[in-house]
Order: sequence, then C-alpha cells, then structure tokens
Amino acid sequence: MPAQMRILRRRIRSVESTKKITRAQELIATSRIVKAQQRVEASRPYATRLVTSLERVVATTSRLDHPMLHERERSTRAALILLTSDRGFAGAFSANAIREGERLTEMLRQEGQQVVPFVVGRKGVGYYRFRGRDLAGEWTGFTEAPTYGNAAAIGEAVLERFLADHDEGGVDEVHIVYTHFFNMVRQSARARRLLPLVVEEDTPGEDTALDLPADPDHQRVEFPEVGPLPLIEFEPSWEQVLDALLPRYLIFLIYDGLLMSAASELASRRRAMKSATDNAEDLIKLLTRQANAARQAEITQEISEIVGGADALAAASAGSE
Repeated sequence: MPAQMRILRRRIRSVESTKKITRAQELIATSRIVKAQQRVEASRPYATRLVTSLERVVATTSRLDHPMLHERERSTRAALILLTSDRGFAGAFSANAIREGERLTEMLRQEGQQVVPFVVGRKGVGYYRFRGRDLAGEWTGFTEAPTYGNAAAIGEAVLERFLADHDEGGVDEVHIVYTHFFNMVRQSARARRLLPLVVEEDTPGEDTALDLPADPDHQRVEFPEVGPLPLIEFEPSWEQVLDALLPRYLIFLIYDGLLMSAASELASRRRAMKSATDNAEDLIKLLTRQANAARQAEITQEISEIVGGADALAAASAGSE
C-alpha cells in the first residue's frame, strides 16, 4: 500500500509539471494571436493601394502582354508552396496543411503535371525529407512572425522558376497551400492558384466591389470597372510599371498566406494547449481521488491491525490468568 501511494504522488507531481508547461504555452499563444491579427489588418491598406494601382494600369491599357498573365498552352509542371509550422504543440495545424498539399499534389499529377515543392516550416520540411522527396526550396525559422522580406524571398524564388524556360526547370503554374484564419476557433487549410494571374473586368451593373486576397476562395485578380479615370501617363512606360507591380502583387499574396498561417498556428496552439491543460486538471483530480482512497485503505488496515493486536494481547492475558 505505501508503494502505491508513492506511485500516485509521483504521477500527480508529474502531471502538475506538465500542466504548468501547457498553461504557459496557452498564455503565450493567446498574447501573440493579437499581434498576428494586427499584422494581418496592417497589410490591408498596402493591398488596397497595390490593387488600385494595377486597376489604373489595366484601365488605361488597351492590351496586356506580360508573362505572369499568360496561360500556358499545356501545363506539365506546377510549383507548390506549402506553409506549415516550425514548432509543435499546435494540434493538427501542420497535419491539415500537409494533407491539403497532398490532395492538391495528387490532383495535379492526375492532370499530368509534375509537382515542384517549395516548403515553409520545419514540420513540412521534415515530412518531405522523411519520405525522400526533393525540395526546390525550403524556409524555416519565421512561421510565427513572418515578415515581408520572408515573403519576398519565397516569391522571388518561385517567380524565377515560373519565368525560366521549361528545359531549365521552369514551371507553368504556381499554387499555394496555407491555413486561412477565420476566428479563434475556426481555421481551415486552403489551396489557391497564384500564377498565372487571370484578369477579369466586371460588366456594368454588377457588383464592382474589389475582392481582396483575404477571401480564401478567391483565385484570380479581378479588376472591376471603376468608371471614368483621369488621363495617366506612365513614365517610362506602362510595361515597366506592370513589370514592377505584378511581382509585388505575387509577393503580397504569399505574405498574406504567411500572415494567415501564423495567426492560425497560434490559435491552434492555444486551443491545443487549453485542451491539454483541462485534461491535466481532470487527471490530477482522478489521481487525487485514487490517492485518497489508497490512503483511507491504508488507515483502515492499520486500525484493523491495531485492534487485532489488542484482541490478541487481551486473549493471551486472560489465558495466563
């Protein structure tokens, strides 16, 4: 019985230590989610101005001739940007993103395309390396707090492959898999195509609200009809303006995915750590009841032994008389 008490007390101390860790992780994630949401909101004015500038170029140009806007006659190779996490304790966050990436990969292969993976996050990199798959690019160390520079590095690498000749490893399409952040309790892994961009003009009378990249189902750049525009002269030329704006728009789409994934990772970690903390509390209560029952049984056994010994002494004393 004393051995059982020692085991139960040791388990209670171990679970209490685990509870302190999970509780600390929950509080840290909670404090960082607010900053992640603020970064998402802070990127919206830049997106609005960037898309507005693209609208002006498209509206004042009779023709569009840019490699990032051209649909390839036959797509045989596609790049996949997979956004996962660097750390664990985030529930099924990385697993869901990897699962969505595998679904998209299988779909592209069924269409006859070779998939070229670009992976962000140690979880995704470890998944591909464990299975012996080659990576065209990998980035780690910033998934919780990505910067525009991180997105620029990814965008430049992917754009280089998109603009390269097919014989030199060029790709015909670029897709991204990220986790869209809806709120603190709802996040969803999504896939979207980034390149080639598709330009569409809304017809008069339809809704002309600009659909920014925050919409998870949005997969194309829509330039609505915005009415009469002032005469604009581009210096040195509209082609060079478009050359500067379209890569920045691509980088912003990647940056938006990184910000969404960062907020989703923190929300998933908070939820997972809260669940672990609650489970630890329930386990501590159960072990405490078991320890109390074992202690009560030990006390009852000691009393029984004392009473039995007293009865034996009384019987021995009566026999000697």
